[in-house]
Amino acid sequence: MKTFGLIGHRLGYSFSRNFFNEKFAKENLSEHEYVNFELDSIAEFSGIFEQGKKISGLNCTIPYKQQIMPFLDEIDAEAAQVGAVNTVKITTKNGKRFLKGFNTDIYGFENSLCPLLEEKHRKALILGTGGASKAIKHILNKLQIEFVSASIEEQLFEKEIRYSEITGKLLKEYPIIIQATPLGTFPNVDHCPDIPYQSITSDHVCFDLVYNPEETLFLKKAKSQGAKTKNGLEMLYLQAIRAWEIWNA
Repeated sequence: MKTFGLIGHRLGYSFSRNFFNEKFAKENLSEHEYVNFELDSIAEFSGIFEQGKKISGLNCTIPYKQQIMPFLDEIDAEAAQVGAVNTVKITTKNGKRFLKGFNTDIYGFENSLCPLLEEKHRKALILGTGGASKAIKHILNKLQIEFVSASIEEQLFEKEIRYSEITGKLLKEYPIIIQATPLGTFPNVDHCPDIPYQSITSDHVCFDLVYNPEETLFLKKAKSQGAKTKNGLEMLYLQAIRAWEIWNA
């Protein structure tokens, strides 16, 4: 049995587990399984290889996308540049287990966002500065799209602003808005970032990394103002497909 899995803290519902187990069933890959590895700390990571399973590939989610990096033998150049890993390819080198880290969020986000963009979309406002924003910033830099991030942290870094600085004038200047916080995720569906939604227009593209619910309050408010909207589900599908390609390359 070839085992693939997801490393995280409190996983509960798992998109990855559902996606891959459905894929295995559909493609008659009866000797494949996908399991969740819930870890109370990243220090428990090495222990998953002592459970007697033949682990062939892993996904990694919060809060371990950065913490897992010191445990890896090699990190793909783009993942190293982003500073986060969400996919681990497992092979054997010189008779020993060899772990290489990748970031497929980059691929997923780029290919989900780009179809929405027009020439006028040259500036982006990122809501949130957590781990999810790392791949976003990398892609925006690649696309030569200028950006600022709204932060709730006490210390501001370069290209970061307070939420109180998000005015109607600023939203007019930044026609891409990317929601990269957990706000609005089920069951807290009545929550959304505190921004002046009345200043969003039909020129805006509003992207929410949250996919459950399908339409968050953030997206509802943006859509009511005429904006183009998209949730994070396609991004998840794309990053999962890319992970499968990496594991089987």
